[in-house]
Amino acid sequence: MMIRVSAALCALGLLAACAMPPKGTDEQDLMAWDDAVTSIGCELVSESDYQPVELQSGLSRTQVQEIAAYKVKTEEAVPSETGGVRLVTGSCAPASEPVADAETAETAAG
Repeated sequence: MMIRVSAALCALGLLAACAMPPKGTDEQDLMAWDDAVTSIGCELVSESDYQPVELQSGLSRTQVQEIAAYKVKTEEAVPSETGGVRLVTGSCAPASEPVADAETAETAAG
């Protein structure tokens, strides 16, 4: 049973790793998308977010949306509470939790 679970989890990881960028886009487009989304505060939600990302990246609305879906599949972005997508890599990565450091210090102390 444990082997089946491990195999299933491994297969899921491989599927995420094998996700292909949207057709008609390349690594440069993905980097332009990252830079543009970072410049607007890391979250892509409404028209006021899409327009600057399109202008800065040179991508169409469809490409911006397809790259957002690709980033979610590859876990470089997550769906946000506001219904959009939040980039979670680079300077948009969540801050590390200071609680873990406090627990480590407490454990070391005694």
